[in-house]
Amino acid sequence: MPLSSRHFSAAFALGVCLLTGEARAAVDFNREVRPILSDKCFHCHGPDEAKRKAKLRLDTKEGAFRLRDGEAVIVPGKSGESELIHRVLSKHEDEAMPPPDSKLGALTAGEVATLKRWIDEGATYQSHWAFVPLAGVAANAGGNNSPIDRIVAGGLAKRRLAPQPEADRATLIRRVSLDLTGLPPTVAEIDAFVRDAAPGAYERLVDRLLASPRYGERMAADWLDVARYADSYGFQVDRDREMWPWRDWVIKAFNENLPWDKFVTWQLAGDLLPQATEEQVLATAFNRLHPQESEGGSVEEEYRVNYVNDRVTTFGTAFLGLTLECARCHDHKFDPISQKEFYQLFAFFDDIDEAGLYSYFTMSTPTPTMWLPDPVLRRRHDVAVAAVRR
Repeated sequence: MPLSSRHFSAAFALGVCLLTGEARAAVDFNREVRPILSDKCFHCHGPDEAKRKAKLRLDTKEGAFRLRDGEAVIVPGKSGESELIHRVLSKHEDEAMPPPDSKLGALTAGEVATLKRWIDEGATYQSHWAFVPLAGVAANAGGNNSPIDRIVAGGLAKRRLAPQPEADRATLIRRVSLDLTGLPPTVAEIDAFVRDAAPGAYERLVDRLLASPRYGERMAADWLDVARYADSYGFQVDRDREMWPWRDWVIKAFNENLPWDKFVTWQLAGDLLPQATEEQVLATAFNRLHPQESEGGSVEEEYRVNYVNDRVTTFGTAFLGLTLECARCHDHKFDPISQKEFYQLFAFFDDIDEAGLYSYFTMSTPTPTMWLPDPVLRRRHDVAVAAVRR
């Protein structure tokens, strides 16, 4: 039978190791083993308790190492004594895993070999890669101390890859201009950068782009997507809503290089800070960017609860890098988030005296609202208030 490209690559890599006498690196659980278990095993032996068969979990070390009918499912260091290997190699339809009727397909020879190596090396489990802190990376060969460059250099070194040569100047200015402002450079800007032979030319270019008002607009574009920003309510008539002051605040925050901790805190709970400023309260509009309903017959409390759910899931996406939607109805099947934890988080976002529907007959903003007068109106207001107090 002819070798597939995958088999050929594996055979070639093995041959290189044998010829050079090079020791193979240990099997990486997250990169090599977890995908196999996730594809072929977790459907019946994973996080979902309702679908779990034989009370066996293979997604956790505790579950995988337990005895089943007196036999160890996984025996660290001994693949030959591990029930897992026996089952994936079995040809008997009552023993074979995955079961033939699951339609998941049998493991390939390469996948079985990976599992055997992993078990023989000690069957080391790792947390999901998203929850593993980044380890320190040594300085690269060029001595560059940039943390990002060190991480990239470390990844390249593991794969025996070298960085690409530096691009020409016209390409560099185009790339960095589009990255930082979303706009291409002008012909005059390209010519000036190409002619600038003084040391630090690239650094000066970056500083100029960071100082541009367009920088904040470019950076804000991605954040507005994450925050589900819209200038209308969605649903039915999709009437306009004036949320642009928050959009302008985001642009201003990027242009002023607002520290990340403040950027996060103000948007989530700026109104709860001691002596909260108008700007800090405005930032909390992040929590009110969900669609809102006004259709006749809509149940106000139903939609108010939907808005809170939206805040919870948006918080997960924006700040945790997690999808929390599944845990609204049941324990998450693929991430360590329980339904109880979802509603514990729900409670944080539920404490708002909020309207479930916006007004169908007027342009009134649904409560709670914030008064944001322009400077002229604010001065008139202040004068009027002072006159009344006299």
